[in-house]
Amino acid sequence: MTTLAPPSRTATLRGHSVPLDLFIDGEWRAGDGDFAVYDPASGIEIARVADGTAADGKAALDAAAAAQAAWAAVPPRDRADLFSRAHRLLLERGDAIAEIMTLESGKPLAESRAEFQLSADFFLWYTEQIAHLHGSFAHGSRGGYRIVTTHQPVGPTLLITPWNFPLLMIARKAGAALAAGCTTVVKTARETPLTCALFVSVLTEAGFPPGVVNLVHTTSSSTISAEVMADPRLRKVSFTGSTEVGSTLLRQAAPGIVNASMELGGDGPFVVLDDADVEAAAAQAIVAKFRNAGQACVAANRIIVHEKVADAFIERFVALAKALRVGSGFEAGTDVGPIISARQRDGVADLVAEFERIDATLLAGGRAIDGDGYFFEPTVFEVHDRESDVCHRELFAPIAAIYRAESTADAIRFANDTRYGLAAYVFTRDLSRAFAVAERLDFGMVGINRGIMADPAAAFGGVKASGLGREGGQDGIYEFLEPKYLAVTVDEEGALS
Repeated sequence: MTTLAPPSRTATLRGHSVPLDLFIDGEWRAGDGDFAVYDPASGIEIARVADGTAADGKAALDAAAAAQAAWAAVPPRDRADLFSRAHRLLLERGDAIAEIMTLESGKPLAESRAEFQLSADFFLWYTEQIAHLHGSFAHGSRGGYRIVTTHQPVGPTLLITPWNFPLLMIARKAGAALAAGCTTVVKTARETPLTCALFVSVLTEAGFPPGVVNLVHTTSSSTISAEVMADPRLRKVSFTGSTEVGSTLLRQAAPGIVNASMELGGDGPFVVLDDADVEAAAAQAIVAKFRNAGQACVAANRIIVHEKVADAFIERFVALAKALRVGSGFEAGTDVGPIISARQRDGVADLVAEFERIDATLLAGGRAIDGDGYFFEPTVFEVHDRESDVCHRELFAPIAAIYRAESTADAIRFANDTRYGLAAYVFTRDLSRAFAVAERLDFGMVGINRGIMADPAAAFGGVKASGLGREGGQDGIYEFLEPKYLAVTVDEEGALS
């Protein structure tokens, strides 16, 4: 196992030591400057993290490129052993990681613990897949040779993670990339760099070699991504974030034909049909809408309810929304934490004002909460105007917009009336009907009678403006592998020529 020097700068937060430096080529390094990380529940600065530059991004890619050949050559069982060691360490640090996640992201501690468990499960899934990456063997169509297909790592990879799920995104991306034999440059979100730093420290302690995992924090994401994306040694980018930023990265990827995976914005329809269990649908809609204060790409963005059950659903949903407790993620009983920043909270207020300007009825909430931190009331509108721009936009906020549908066909039409295609939800008691509707929804994922669907064994991703590629499932590692075809000549006796 490689022995690495400890970070030169750490912060002790809630009794846990957290690295504050960049991690490049097996070393923790200071940046030219630093930037503040805030607790969104109080607005108070909790740490100052090294601020990486374009030069740091290049140094990280230098290290990844230098380590690529050796990492790709590590036998599958040896690589799996490293993963197993890291997974054990990850489980040992679960409490620390969940608490730091809540501290910097604001999400309730129960949600952070659930995210930690899902992240660990993803990492374990990739651990188990490493020794089971298979190619194929076939006879040539006209005989005389054999067709052998194998796979090889795509190469050095840039992983860009968002702030809303700071552990899940890096565990899902880095787990797949490293399992495939790719070295990585990880660029964190400036709002939540500490969780990712803890994850990387686990990998380094487990013995991942220098240069295989590199970590860069920055306040200038575009500068670093432009520098790294323009380098011909980079062969893959995996990004989770807005469609607009994803489009920019795809333009940067085009000159070098860089392989790209994009998990982008969503406009998730939550369809409640006339035979649905209204109580179950309302409860699951609360989860799908208000988890992480609505700051999720798979959130229920448009709740579309059949006219026959609309009154009963709205009554129950509004009652549940009003019962949600808003507060610090560390307070017992908190259901909804703060918005990630003051700027983002102001954006939520702007969305409320937009709904109030169109034909929409405010049924609950609608105001920022006075005091410390960036809190906003869980808000519910019944919207009567489907044509406004705000009805076709990702809200990314604790705002539920409910629409009535005249029929199942009407619900499907409105559900598909969006440029996005990430996640959708359908509630009905009829399984055959559920399949019929799900097949007509133009989305990469459909939850049937459930409001959460992420699972390590499932292919996570969307269509249209919601992205390219999949994370997780049988497809996850192969996103970081290139198939290679070998044509092997065989003579008439069957011996190799």
